[in-house]
Amino acid sequence: MEVHYLETLDWGILILYFVILFGIGIWASTTRKKGSSLFLAERSLKWPTIGFSMWGTNVGPSMLIASASAGFTTGIVSGNFAWYAFVFIFLLAFVFAPRYLGAKVVTLPEFMGKRFGQSTRNILAWYTIVTILISWLALTLFAGGVLIKQIFDIPMWQSAVILLLISVFFTVLGGLKAVAYTNVFQMLLLIFVSLTLTIVGLNKVGGVAALYDAVPHDYWNLFQSNDDPDFPWLPILLGYPVMGVWFWCTDQSMVQPVLAAKNLEQGQLGANFTGWLKILDVPLYIIPGILCLALYPSLQNPDEAYMTMVTNLFPNGMVGLVLAVLTAALVSTIGSALNALSTVFTMDIYVKRIKPDAQQGDIIKTGRIVTVVGAIISILITIAIDSIKGLNLFNVFQSVLGFIAPPMAAVFLFGVFWKKATARAANMALTFGTAFSLIVGILYLWVLPADKYDFWPHFMMLSFLLFVVISIAMIVVSALDTSNQTQNTLDFGTLAVPTRRVTILWIMLIIVMVGLYLFFNGHV
Repeated sequence: MEVHYLETLDWGILILYFVILFGIGIWASTTRKKGSSLFLAERSLKWPTIGFSMWGTNVGPSMLIASASAGFTTGIVSGNFAWYAFVFIFLLAFVFAPRYLGAKVVTLPEFMGKRFGQSTRNILAWYTIVTILISWLALTLFAGGVLIKQIFDIPMWQSAVILLLISVFFTVLGGLKAVAYTNVFQMLLLIFVSLTLTIVGLNKVGGVAALYDAVPHDYWNLFQSNDDPDFPWLPILLGYPVMGVWFWCTDQSMVQPVLAAKNLEQGQLGANFTGWLKILDVPLYIIPGILCLALYPSLQNPDEAYMTMVTNLFPNGMVGLVLAVLTAALVSTIGSALNALSTVFTMDIYVKRIKPDAQQGDIIKTGRIVTVVGAIISILITIAIDSIKGLNLFNVFQSVLGFIAPPMAAVFLFGVFWKKATARAANMALTFGTAFSLIVGILYLWVLPADKYDFWPHFMMLSFLLFVVISIAMIVVSALDTSNQTQNTLDFGTLAVPTRRVTILWIMLIIVMVGLYLFFNGHV
């Protein structure tokens, strides 16, 4: 896609989008109480904002492009990454959220600090910061930079700077409240554009029945045979939970909107709304790729499936709206990540370690400085990623998550569910366990790459095995630890029973998700 696709109407739509976006950001910042925290929106978020914000953080341009590519090459099986998530969003709503909100924590390292002690909080704080800088900011900026570079023909670093300036504006000015409210607008826009693309594509191909017949029938199976090279069912069944617990229950960027909930009921309803929105991932992101195969089967590069559909099916003027959507997805993810980065550094390192007596004004000022510094560092990492040649970074990113997740998932699960887990075991998992996972990941991706050496299991099965090894090590270390540590200062209060409305909506979601899996379940 080159710049000549942008007609006058496209530019008008892009400009209008940014005017509306900045207007929402300014409005949100004016509603924030003077001197109040940037980080948790005065704990005022209600369920629609929480749901859209979590979904918006999860959606990036890489999802739009890569999901359509996966749909083009393999069908809806990659929808497991979206639909299987409801189990772990449920876990967040009913297990983790009541404990997080009951303990009145601002960050997840703070929560683990109350459970295991200050040393664990310190390790987790830096672990979270590095994870946000690399996986949330740099790779998202790279993905967005690739698209903007194609459209406007400008260098990667300039693309990254433009995207960051927009995101920093909201994060510095209005904190989480501005980020959350702009997320709602952006996600509504994204639903409209992607749904329109799917409907137009279905109309052109001749309807649902014609689409079903136009592609291989195994494209409609959520489970593929266990010898499938890309999406075997057993590694997905066992490996995704490790990533799911880490991503949906313990990652600061994802969980922060729930921490900012007005109350537990709103947090649980917001998580439920996210589960409903995740159903849309398949029709909005994956089906366009399948439609592209039906309409343009000779397409050589599957990564071009989404934009091929856009440029061939949308009239002049709609391209500008698509660019607005892609920018919306970027700004949404980057803004949420910057706010999470600022929150963790300010509350877990600055307030806890550097200046315990900091006033609210100092905290807000520090949060804003950290946002800007984090943005600059992420640009440098993005430029470094851009210098790497010959790697499919979108595919690598999926497996990288599989190697980041096991230590965090193990520490949080044992911290919540097993009272005998000790600080020594948690710290061991976060240090040696992380080092072990990353060494295995480096061997898998670069030293003895899986595409050349067939002794490796699927990366999701590898993630599961790493989790099992770290879990066994935590059990052994905890059992042998005779230090009688008493760092656990967690006080949840009385864990609230879910309200009738929360229970009914979650039962409805579970029934729908089970129904979808039964409907799309082929013969394994």
